Amino acid sequence: MVGIIDVGGGMRGIYTAGIYDYLLDHHISIDYCLGVSAGSANLVSFLAGQRGRNRRFYTNYANRREYMSLHNFVTTGSYVDVDYIYSTLSDSHGEDPVDYEAFAASSSQYVAVATDAYTGLPRYFTKDDVHPDDFSVVKASCCLPIACRPYRINGVPYFDGGVADPVPYRRALADGCDRVVVLLTRPRDFRRPPLSHPGAARLALHHYPKTLEALLQRHLNYNQAVEEVLALEEQGKALLLAPADIDGISTLRRNGLALDRLYGYGYQDGAKLEAFLSR
Repeated sequence: MVGIIDVGGGMRGIYTAGIYDYLLDHHISIDYCLGVSAGSANLVSFLAGQRGRNRRFYTNYANRREYMSLHNFVTTGSYVDVDYIYSTLSDSHGEDPVDYEAFAASSSQYVAVATDAYTGLPRYFTKDDVHPDDFSVVKASCCLPIACRPYRINGVPYFDGGVADPVPYRRALADGCDRVVVLLTRPRDFRRPPLSHPGAARLALHHYPKTLEALLQRHLNYNQAVEEVLALEEQGKALLLAPADIDGISTLRRNGLALDRLYGYGYQDGAKLEAFLSR
């Protein structure tokens, strides 16, 4: 079984949107799909067969104040409004609804990881946890610490899945994958540095000390996982796809021309994934 692990990356996620559109154009399915943060959202559209939907979110809707803005942060405490993105826009009566029936009918496994704010540990949600007009697991997976308040599911607060498990390829192997495709949204030689503003993190997460601990360790976990995936790639058991250049796009930065280029890089790299699957 082949699994895709999409590590997300905010606006840089348009790179993997290009990869998924290539796969849809060439009628290529993936057995197992595990998403982190924005990666969990991109995979929903992919499994629903909705070509171009991910791209629209990055290039059209992300420019709206309701999507992400300082106004949101001041008024709600969250810079990114996950309810606007994954309910107002995405529900069955929304402006750009998810084809939930197609998503649910897909034969592919779907997993989204979020970080339990109390324990700092990863929680892996499955397709069974996604319901019509209820994409709570995606919202939870996408709640960036500091930039967003945690999202609660059944009373439990969750933050971005990349805090606890930034490159969750081990979960894919544990779930039965014998080969994995890891999609990064930074160049493959990028190694994450320590958190640049630990003081702000301590202030923002003083109610969630375990999440703070995980966030301060995230760079070590990310870097180790990437090295391990590279070793698997040498053995033919993995493929790591990453853009050669991100054109200055950061997690929350909007730049239309750069986004279009990054989407194009992803679409081109879709051919590499196709070749890997054919081996």
